[in-house]
Amino acid sequence: MIGGADTIRSIVNRFYDLMDTDPAYARLRALHAPDLGPMRASLADFLMAWSGGPRHWFEQRPGACVMSAHRSIAVDIATRDQWVEAMRRAIDEHLEPGLGGSMIEALGRMATAMVRD
Repeated sequence: MIGGADTIRSIVNRFYDLMDTDPAYARLRALHAPDLGPMRASLADFLMAWSGGPRHWFEQRPGACVMSAHRSIAVDIATRDQWVEAMRRAIDEHLEPGLGGSMIEALGRMATAMVRD
């Protein structure tokens, strides 16, 4: 429905490009390593599996989930909001509003679950 692996990779690349270049996402960017290449690949694989595609992300990380992968990161409300907004922008550029809105709504709930007070 969302266009397959190419669309997901385009969304992920746009998301990380925004995070890497737009000062509005500086706090979020600071939580990541200087080289975003591995994160681009990981998020793309996760989103492909999450959306019903190949499950490589889970196969490469037996027993892991996206929550456990972020356990050591200090996600707060501000970084959650930056993540959701950058992802919303990336999704909006690649998907129809109804489908994109549903996707960001689900991802936003996931991001909210990662917030630690």
